[in-house]
Amino acid sequence: MSSQTLLTDLTAGVLTLTLNRPEVLNAFNDELAAALLEALKKAERDEAVRCLVLTGAGKGFCAGQDLAAFREREGEASFRAHLLKTFNPIVARLRALEKPVIAQINGAAAGAGLGLALACDLRYAAAGAKLRVAFAGIGLAPDSGVSFFLPRLAGLARAYELAVTNAPLAAEEAEKLGLVNRVFPAEALAEGVRALALQLAAGPTRAFGLTKRAMNKALTAPIDEVLDYEAYLQDAAGRTADHREGVAAFLEKRPPQFTGR
Repeated sequence: MSSQTLLTDLTAGVLTLTLNRPEVLNAFNDELAAALLEALKKAERDEAVRCLVLTGAGKGFCAGQDLAAFREREGEASFRAHLLKTFNPIVARLRALEKPVIAQINGAAAGAGLGLALACDLRYAAAGAKLRVAFAGIGLAPDSGVSFFLPRLAGLARAYELAVTNAPLAAEEAEKLGLVNRVFPAEALAEGVRALALQLAAGPTRAFGLTKRAMNKALTAPIDEVLDYEAYLQDAAGRTADHREGVAAFLEKRPPQFTGR
């Protein structure tokens, strides 16, 4: 699917997806939601993609749902049907994608835009970027995975406070709470994220994917299940070419040359 609302660039194993509706801070309409979901499906299948970066064009990362576009629908729109078609499968794909996914938060991330950022594996923000739960400001409850990720990252009381007060959270404070991994000066964000993405793209992609699978399981499973699942995944990792290369490189005292297989 080709769409001007989503820009794609694949270089050196790093797929950069840029939400491209800067005039509305990259808020989602149906076209952008469909394009992003299709791009994530394609990235999952494409062996040339070994790391993914999600960012926004212009001054914002993502302002969530475009409310004007949502209200243009005929009749009374179903929020549930809309979420099941758009943000829910996008968030699920981000979590299931067994390649590192980095949110490059170049500006405001609010509502469903915050949910997308929290669903990524790593989050790097520009100084001055603001995060906001936003749903309470329009009389709604959180969606797009915010109620799942935010309490796990920030703690229940702090997450609830952020949700009900609708207070903006500066990138620097978000870093202290563990919501973002690191804050860069705005002019250095893209370069900093690019360096990390290239490093991850050169790594053992299968092992990274199995690590993500293990941690997804561990978020909700009891310890006995987690231990058994770790053992199962380690068997899978041990059969990869990258494992064999890693051991050989260690014994030969040289840097490993991983291929992602």
